[in-house]
Amino acid sequence: MPVLTRDEAQTRAQLLDVQHYAVDLDLTTGDETFESTSVIRFTARTAGNTFVELKPETLHSALLDGEPLDTGSLDGNRLPLTLTEGEHVLSVATTMRYSRTGEGMHRFTDPTDGESYVYTQLFMEDVQRVFAAFDQPDLKAVFELAVTAPEGWTVLSNGITEQQPDGRWKAAATPLLSTYFVCVAAGPWHSVRTEHAGLPFGIHCRRSLAPHLDADAEEILDVTKACFDRFHEKFEEPYPFDSYDQAFVPEFNAGAMENPGLVTFRDEFVYRSAVTVTERQTRAMVIAHEMAHMWFGDLVTLRWWDDIWLNESFAEYMGYQTVNEACSDRFPDTWIDFGIARKAWGYDADQRPSTHPVAPDPDAVPDTASALLNFDGISYAKGASALRQLVAWMGEKDFLAGINTHFKRHKFGNATLADFIDNLASATDRDVHGWAERWLRTTGVDTLTPTLGGDETRTTLTVRHDGSRPHRIAAGVYDRDLIDARRLVPRERLELDVPQTAPVDLPGPRPALVVLNDGDLTYAKVRLDETSLETALRGLSGIPHALTRALVWNTLRDMVRDGELEPAAYLETAHTHLPEETDLAVVQGVLSFARTQITDRYLPAEERPGALALLTSLARDLIRRTEDGDAPGLRLTAVRTFIDGATQPDTIAAWLAEGTVPGGPEVDPELRWRILARLAVLGALDEAAIDEELARDPSATGQEGAARCRAALPDPRTKAAAWSRLFDSDDLSNYLFTATAQGFWKPEQAELVREYVPRFYPAAIALGARRGPAMAEAAGRYAFPAYAVDAASLSLGETHLNENAMIPALHRKLADQLDDLRRALRVRGA
Repeated sequence: MPVLTRDEAQTRAQLLDVQHYAVDLDLTTGDETFESTSVIRFTARTAGNTFVELKPETLHSALLDGEPLDTGSLDGNRLPLTLTEGEHVLSVATTMRYSRTGEGMHRFTDPTDGESYVYTQLFMEDVQRVFAAFDQPDLKAVFELAVTAPEGWTVLSNGITEQQPDGRWKAAATPLLSTYFVCVAAGPWHSVRTEHAGLPFGIHCRRSLAPHLDADAEEILDVTKACFDRFHEKFEEPYPFDSYDQAFVPEFNAGAMENPGLVTFRDEFVYRSAVTVTERQTRAMVIAHEMAHMWFGDLVTLRWWDDIWLNESFAEYMGYQTVNEACSDRFPDTWIDFGIARKAWGYDADQRPSTHPVAPDPDAVPDTASALLNFDGISYAKGASALRQLVAWMGEKDFLAGINTHFKRHKFGNATLADFIDNLASATDRDVHGWAERWLRTTGVDTLTPTLGGDETRTTLTVRHDGSRPHRIAAGVYDRDLIDARRLVPRERLELDVPQTAPVDLPGPRPALVVLNDGDLTYAKVRLDETSLETALRGLSGIPHALTRALVWNTLRDMVRDGELEPAAYLETAHTHLPEETDLAVVQGVLSFARTQITDRYLPAEERPGALALLTSLARDLIRRTEDGDAPGLRLTAVRTFIDGATQPDTIAAWLAEGTVPGGPEVDPELRWRILARLAVLGALDEAAIDEELARDPSATGQEGAARCRAALPDPRTKAAAWSRLFDSDDLSNYLFTATAQGFWKPEQAELVREYVPRFYPAAIALGARRGPAMAEAAGRYAFPAYAVDAASLSLGETHLNENAMIPALHRKLADQLDDLRRALRVRGA
């Protein structure tokens, strides 16, 4: 089916003024399809030809001003329209197909109780799977939705919904919205409702998760209210919709979606098992992120998809900053987690061949297929980092003044990057246009390296700047503690503008450690001088501030990835310093990189057992350290690390049998499936045991756990069956596909699955063509043979990438995977 081009969208926007949609959905016609009718009222400014988009199972009828159109003229997803100048009414009646890929109208039946749920995800061009529409973001209109749902269901939408005497549900008319923001979520929801600031607030989940939502309802609503109040302190425009609902929905592809008045979240955020405070903080950040979109994205919407970064970067920055301000009593500094986990996503994406500017040139986003590729670490993490640097440079007061001008000028309309920059510039005397050109229109990561000179009484600091962007940073200067040499004490903190105009004097002897970008206010790779590197490797846990430690850990991570520090040295540093680390986000970030990248990819296969032994030894140290129960999150993290790295089944099998780790925690459903997955990899589990556990936990999460375990069994028969489920049929939902793929490739089973490496590429290409971008993304991310780190695998992948046609989403994902494989080979070679 053809994708919408930017030129086509501009032409249609000049021709049409769309005023109103009346959408009627009937969800009572079966498990496979639903009925959809849309009536669109619009004006043609001149006579001309255009089209409306829809992707029906069956197109029953289309009437333009009461006259029937030829349903056979539907070409792919386009129904052509010939218009006279003036007002028009288009009525389209269709049968639409439910999705199992998280796109369009997704339908899910809960294996726990047999209840069914549906919800929409209409981003980019998936509204066409639900109702006919002029599907582009700058043709905003009022939407009125009516839904016929099975008895016992509740229907949620963008506005307040009410059940009518005939049993149908009717949603209040919306303000002007882009088509991709329309949302319906229907099913026998469990709901917790309250009121705040004169508006109805609600949180919703499927019934089988009710006890878990109830357990966290107070926290979720407290965070929601605190962020809502904080945004009203920042923004002059009041919240622009009539209610605020948050629905935790099953098999959701993204973290969440900012539908006005009805935010949808993946329902893994309704925790069935123990989680860490960092994971709860992440949930809070996502709540704040989506709420920020109510203003930036929903109230003021991009004109075309080249500016999607503005929506996501702004919400990402505001999400972290607002939780930091509004929920500081509940959560630690959110910027630590951003710095060590989220920011790495941006750095990695920005060093691949697929990198792009934060704000790409409009010509680089010619259509919706190319726009979809820009939902990455650059649009989110790098963009948020750029905005954080902008705030540091121009000041938060002026930044918010410019933002409020932007909202005032463009509310309920569309705006561009140029509008955004002009509005910021109106609030300051700084050259925001010049800043934007250097920060938002360029690619790659700058590198900042300190050079120290001088003598015993005076030290000079010069910053070498490899890159093109200006940076406002702090440099932290640290000395060894005279009483405890393992500890470092701050000497001073210098504010620097890079590029420098002259070296900076540091009174006193040469410091033990100099950290550029201390406070992590800019986006750049940082290097250490020789003395500072030695200090960091020996004394990292002695740095007093967690955010500084996170930045130094990121420096070591970058050095490993760039071949400047041996992976084994990183592991030894982790083994030495993590037992003393007090910040959970730092521990989780370091262990994640050590486990998934260093151990599984950067080290040769013969060194992997030793690396796993070191990690499990480190986990034991952390478990011993937390025996008094005062750090449950740290203990849980250590237990997870021990399970994932176990090379012998005895200990974790005993935990499973006893239902607890000695001294805690209890082996809850998440830990049970984690242990079973590891036992499967080690060959210490059979299919009967998986079936028994699934009978114990028949939930959706249990189904995914069982699929992951079956695919992980080291047996040619089960591998063949898993492969067939992945690629020979389209029966698996998005989540069951992902779980199966996660279990398939394991470093311990490299020889067993070697024959599947060349089979992956044609299978993934065919799947992408059949099932579309969401499943292609899942195949490229989770079913890629990441552990085949050898030149032959790289050559094979490059050949397929260069010689075979594939949908853009898969091509981008495979290009990134192959570049990561190329980097892993370089690291091994170094």
